[in-house]
Amino acid sequence: MIVARDVEFYKENGYLLVKNVFNHQEVEEMRNAIDKILQRAADASKDANHTWQGDYIPEEELKKLVLKGFHDVHYHDASFTKAVAHPNMVSILSQLIGPNVQLHHSKMLVKPPEKGAAFPMHQDHPYFPHEKHTVLAASVHLDDADEQNGCINVLPGSHQAGPIEHIGSYYLDPKEYPIESGVACPARAGDVLFFNYLTIHGSKPNLSERTRRNVLFEYRDPADLPTKDVHVNWGQGLMICGENPRFREYRPEYQLTKI
Repeated sequence: MIVARDVEFYKENGYLLVKNVFNHQEVEEMRNAIDKILQRAADASKDANHTWQGDYIPEEELKKLVLKGFHDVHYHDASFTKAVAHPNMVSILSQLIGPNVQLHHSKMLVKPPEKGAAFPMHQDHPYFPHEKHTVLAASVHLDDADEQNGCINVLPGSHQAGPIEHIGSYYLDPKEYPIESGVACPARAGDVLFFNYLTIHGSKPNLSERTRRNVLFEYRDPADLPTKDVHVNWGQGLMICGENPRFREYRPEYQLTKI
């Protein structure tokens, strides 16, 4: 799927857009899965607006925006379980991270038409910091994305500066890092944008009449240990390729109580 010059581009710029990672049928399966997850969440009264709060957008405008987001989508539909370890993904990840690749978590992000919320510029690092910074995101596009419906903007090479101090709800000062300062990464359904968790990125609101659905898979080298006990879930640690050099028992720690 990628060649040596693509790997060098990723190392230098902190991101890489790869075309046609998933075919039309695979994309359609994941689209349908997202629709069903949203419906089940609504039926269970678990639906919520996950729009980022803060001063990066005027308060009155912020109230009108919507973002649907759920973590660990591979718990909810097998189409995502297949996608996280898809042969094309394994081929790419083994070159960007190394022979041993582990899933950290998955999530879905849906920007509805005309009112899909923005993501201010930020690094993913503050949410789940690691020692060696091998963590990367793979943003799987389930719809065509452009600047009109809020495609991702990245700041090339920003990962080389290392972790940057964030404010508020883990985003960067919008005056110093406006979304427009990044390079827009338009993509087609089935394309995947890979970026290091230190790469500064964000996206504008979806003001078009088209939905923008993305699924985000976060991966790491299993030898790259977290520096904080945050963003941990029961399914964390699924090996995508290679082996885990550290032996440990992956099991939930809890006590059963009588009601």
